[in-house]
Amino acid sequence: MIVQKSFITKLRDLGLNTYESKLWTALLSRGSSTAGELSDIASVPRSRTYDVLESLEKKGFILRKLGKPIKYLAVSPEEVIDRIKTKVMSETDHQLKAIDDMKQSDILEELSLLYSQGVELIDPSHLRGSITGRDNLHNHIESRIGKAENTVSLLTTPEGLVRKAEFLLPVLKKLSKKNVAVRIATQITSDIQSTVDSLSAYADVRHTSVRGRFCIIDGSEVTFMLLDDKIVHPSYDVGVWVNTEFFASAFEDAFSSKWEKMKKN
Repeated sequence: MIVQKSFITKLRDLGLNTYESKLWTALLSRGSSTAGELSDIASVPRSRTYDVLESLEKKGFILRKLGKPIKYLAVSPEEVIDRIKTKVMSETDHQLKAIDDMKQSDILEELSLLYSQGVELIDPSHLRGSITGRDNLHNHIESRIGKAENTVSLLTTPEGLVRKAEFLLPVLKKLSKKNVAVRIATQITSDIQSTVDSLSAYADVRHTSVRGRFCIIDGSEVTFMLLDDKIVHPSYDVGVWVNTEFFASAFEDAFSSKWEKMKKN
């Protein structure tokens, strides 16, 4: 039986490896079959077939019939999907509960103490790192902005502002209660005006012709992106974070000198 490689690849989303995918699809096409028959149909080595079928049985994809020779029955795809969904939801609930329990335990306090003591031993100039992937960059920026005490200065692209708005809005609401001054510069166009209006309730948003991407927190740390988000794939987006006042303050001064000339929204 010939099965397209792309089809086999998609079955990995169900938690199956290549051999498992081949044997399960072979069994689906037969309804009931022996291990030897399935090995021939799916082109899976006989030395591996029994182990793989046992794995599929444990995962709930197939059933084993009693008798000789041993035959296997395929479980309907609809039932398999329901089982996987139930399992994933159960595991997710368990993990979320474990995380919530950890928040309330002494473990988090001990870990935080270890982190704070460790950071105190580090030269501030060594507090730097790179972040790869747009989701990771957004998580990092959200986390750093949320810790601001005085100022946040953000330069972003129109596309980037729309993407960031989902996490920026709730964070900016919290910062406004702390009286943190937030400045956002971007190319304001009609396409993003609604986003700009929603953020303007909690930040000063202005138009600039400069296309760039960086975020300065309290004039002491800066995260800047190295590539144009209009052309780079989200998975390959890269940012650099540095926590040094000497470097960040230079960024802040340069931003401030341009800020006064930017058109208000």
